Amino acid sequence: MIDLRSDTVTKPTLEMREVMAQAEVGDDVFGEDPTVNQLQEHVAKLLGKEAGLFVPSGSMANQISIKAHTQPGDEIVCERGAHLYNYECGGPSFLSGVQVMPLEGKYGVITAEQIEPTIRPNNVHHPKTRLICLENTHNRGGGAIFPIDEIGKIQPLADQHGLRMHLDGARLWNASIATGIPLHEYAQYFDSVSVCFSKGLGAPVGSMITGTADFIRTAHRYRKLFGGGMRQAGVLAAAALHAVENHFNRLKEDHKHARLLAEAIDQIPGLDVDLNAVHTNIIFINIDPSLWNAGDLVDRLKQKNVLVLAESAQRIRVVTHLGITKAHMKEAIQIFKSVVS
Repeated sequence: MIDLRSDTVTKPTLEMREVMAQAEVGDDVFGEDPTVNQLQEHVAKLLGKEAGLFVPSGSMANQISIKAHTQPGDEIVCERGAHLYNYECGGPSFLSGVQVMPLEGKYGVITAEQIEPTIRPNNVHHPKTRLICLENTHNRGGGAIFPIDEIGKIQPLADQHGLRMHLDGARLWNASIATGIPLHEYAQYFDSVSVCFSKGLGAPVGSMITGTADFIRTAHRYRKLFGGGMRQAGVLAAAALHAVENHFNRLKEDHKHARLLAEAIDQIPGLDVDLNAVHTNIIFINIDPSLWNAGDLVDRLKQKNVLVLAESAQRIRVVTHLGITKAHMKEAIQIFKSVVS
């Protein structure tokens, strides 16, 4: 089975399982798990931040960060397709009591010019704009990279209005590998940054929040409040450490495979890929309505042992990842051709 539904379907490698089994552990709620502490220090250093906090999921990382930056009744700004707005169960309103100002971006990218008019004036009738949230790479933008030059324009705007900046960097690893821009250069513009270990890096569980030491102390309290306190979590942190040290640079292979697949599928009559949007490891494939709908194509591909996701009525999503080889890509291309023909 060639599973292209998501980079979350990766499984621990044999080497990763071995380091998990051998991990030194302690009680992380007490701050006594040495492997968790090592992971937090290592990733915080990569991102140029003072401290880090290991959490079970990317959604929890985003929601803790929002909670730590805001007060109930505040407003946060994000792109309309943002993960924290679409795929986290209404977390900003449920957990933090804030409302969201979603802006329409291109490939998930919003600009300083778009953001500035949405910042609320100091008026008793309005919520207080408090936080700008960006996503890099952008999931619903097709794995598109948020340009660092635009981030550099947004950050001074935030400073000017006393706003905080949070980066959902679940796939920031991919952006860094694709551009050659170090993680810390992206992270320097943000008050908090989350990164994920369980997508392209291939760890089974976990994300990291990074920021100032004071911010992380606040985030630690909210992690406990949200039920994310972990005890002997070193077995999971060991997997994440192994992933960062061994699977980061190989993400370039996922990007090559995605480009290979995207260019081939774009040549199949009835299927269309916006090649300008294929920056990293995610591909959106548009289906001619006269051919099938997405559900039909998903079912037909599954019968041929290729798994993909229906993203909308006429669009499917394909994601390359650890465990998918060039041979898998060539086989998948032939299956797409045979199914559509």
